Amino acid sequence: MKDEMNPERRHIAVTAAAPFERGKERGELLREELPGGLDLYFELFRLAGLAEGRVREDALRTADAAGAFRPRLREEMDGVAAGAGIDPWHVYALNARTEILAQSAEGRPGECSTIARRLAPGAGGPPTFGAQTWDWHVELAPYWHTHEVRGGRHDLVGFTEHGILAKVGVNSAGLALHFNILGHREDGAGGVPVHLLAAAVLEEAGTVGEALDLVRSAPVSASSSFTLFDRETVVTTDITPVGVFVVEPVGGTVIRTNHFLSPEPGAGEKSELYQPDSGERFDLVASRLARGREPRSATELLGVLRSGPGEPPLCCVPDMTLPLGQRWATLATVMLEPATRTARVADGSPLEARNGPWRVLTA
Repeated sequence: MKDEMNPERRHIAVTAAAPFERGKERGELLREELPGGLDLYFELFRLAGLAEGRVREDALRTADAAGAFRPRLREEMDGVAAGAGIDPWHVYALNARTEILAQSAEGRPGECSTIARRLAPGAGGPPTFGAQTWDWHVELAPYWHTHEVRGGRHDLVGFTEHGILAKVGVNSAGLALHFNILGHREDGAGGVPVHLLAAAVLEEAGTVGEALDLVRSAPVSASSSFTLFDRETVVTTDITPVGVFVVEPVGGTVIRTNHFLSPEPGAGEKSELYQPDSGERFDLVASRLARGREPRSATELLGVLRSGPGEPPLCCVPDMTLPLGQRWATLATVMLEPATRTARVADGSPLEARNGPWRVLTA
């Protein structure tokens, strides 16, 4: 595995202690590229049947919720807007894209697959580790970046989309976060956006326990799963408007796709979004882990996350004959290791990343 990622993939580092200034640094660094991703999102909103006036209203409501929850989140978004030279509500809309798109009845909002492991003492490997694919619209491939964010309570590294404060990563306290979208019939806009909640967790929380306390305190309005792990503990979560539900590992392993793992939110699931695909991907991963050698590192998880023709799509290949909004691709693969506070990120799927370059970041 090569430890030098494609140099064309954008990397940014921001270090200001004040949230507005940190956001402004981010916006200035992304000033040329960010508008392209923003234009694509507004086209996706339109295709989802969401008029610009409604998107603006929803973006402002979610910014109010974020500001009430953690004022610094809104300050940092305002800084991104100032640095990039765009209207603040456009940055709010990017950070609330999950909540805004959750209101559409048009199509599924993307998918991801995650595995996290906790090894028994003396098993011969890092105590905890995880790996994930990030699947999204192929047109947005140019509009994400790796980042290192310093200046808050904890430093963090990982990757996110242009204009969005955080997504997947690990912090300097050794807390890691993988991110999968879920769908519930109560989902909508107006609560704290899940991407901003991920940013708050990575900046503030030093342990899984602290992260869970923070997540439970947030008034969210859309569903997602954070798989959280520190040096000792691994859990995954069903985060929903009807509550936060914690799912413990089975045999030291958490598998996460895009359906609820807890019965209560599962009763209100938008199963038409992801099923049967999510269940088929989950079962494929589970069967591989059951019959294969026990993975002892994040690198060994990559083979479990590969797929080929005729298999459930752990690796998404876009069908370019389909219209915009329906062309899904695995845009990135990421491995996280709390003990070393490292994130390893590669362009594309585990198949493409197998012998390709990786970017190694340390919080």
